[in-house]
Amino acid sequence: MDRINRMVAERPVVIFSRSTCCMCHTVKMLLSERGVNPVVYEVDEMPRGREIEQALSRLGRSPPVPAVFIGGELVGGTNEVMSLHLNQSLIPRLIQAGAIWV
Repeated sequence: MDRINRMVAERPVVIFSRSTCCMCHTVKMLLSERGVNPVVYEVDEMPRGREIEQALSRLGRSPPVPAVFIGGELVGGTNEVMSLHLNQSLIPRLIQAGAIWV
């Protein structure tokens, strides 16, 4: 858990992903199209990536990826990020975290 906390503290937006996951790709594209340059950790390409997936599961993520952190806080996965986008809360949250500027 400490490892994840250190990783998400590095940048305003951090995504834990799998390189072959279509939902992960969707979230990455949505954020990229909004001007966000997130840190993306592809857990299937990382040493000890399985441990990170298990830690994300313990945080309540099911499935464990995608897991999106904005401003150091776990936002959730695809459904949560899309909900923020659709209710127009995503951009203000990204601005507040310093991920984008207006």
